[in-house]
Amino acid sequence: MSLLEFDKVDKFFGDTHVLKDVDLNVEEGEVCVIIGPSGSGKSTLLRCANRLEEIQDGEIRLDNQSISDPNADINRLRQRIGMVFQSFNLFPHKTALENVTLAPTKVKGLDESTAEKRAESLLDRVGLSAQSNSYPNQLSGGQQQRVAIARALAMDPRVMLFDEVTSALDPELVGEVLDVMQGLAEEGMTMLVVTHEMGFAREVGDRIVLMADGRVVEDSPPEVFFENPTTDRGKQFLSKLL
Repeated sequence: MSLLEFDKVDKFFGDTHVLKDVDLNVEEGEVCVIIGPSGSGKSTLLRCANRLEEIQDGEIRLDNQSISDPNADINRLRQRIGMVFQSFNLFPHKTALENVTLAPTKVKGLDESTAEKRAESLLDRVGLSAQSNSYPNQLSGGQQQRVAIARALAMDPRVMLFDEVTSALDPELVGEVLDVMQGLAEEGMTMLVVTHEMGFAREVGDRIVLMADGRVVEDSPPEVFFENPTTDRGKQFLSKLL
């Protein structure tokens, strides 16, 4: 049984059909990389996975529990789905450590001491133990994004969603964030990643999912997609990259 399942998912914004009958299963420990042109529905798919957006048809399941059911305890489910966005969304008046401890103490009810020890461990994991008492405006964009990853990990999620997390960074800072993500992949974290970083997709992804016009048009291992796409749309997309 897949850990995260999208079953015939449809999403509309007004009259615009953004996701069209999307079927996608993500296995535990798998890194599924979603690529495609702008407007293909990639980010919307991630936002639907933790109910930041509501779907109009189909079902999304985590551990065989429906996320899309209106009666689902969405706050409990969201604790199991970590998400990191393009923008860092850190609280500017809190230190890196305080940003990471906030949700575990307020949402999960962890005591301060336990939450701080966990946060210190996570900041060390993303290479920021020396910056634990720094405020966001004292950190580079790459450092802020790594704090955001640590904050998401602090809730012990079952799956991590990454929505173009390097797109707002200066080029020289991209690598440090991708290195953290690669480390998570090597540790067995289940990840659904929307990215334009084709090197990362090729090296770290277990599967490449190409979306276009709101549909999944290709789903294959990276060695297949990058060497010999199975669809004309895949060949067309790849030809514009190389």
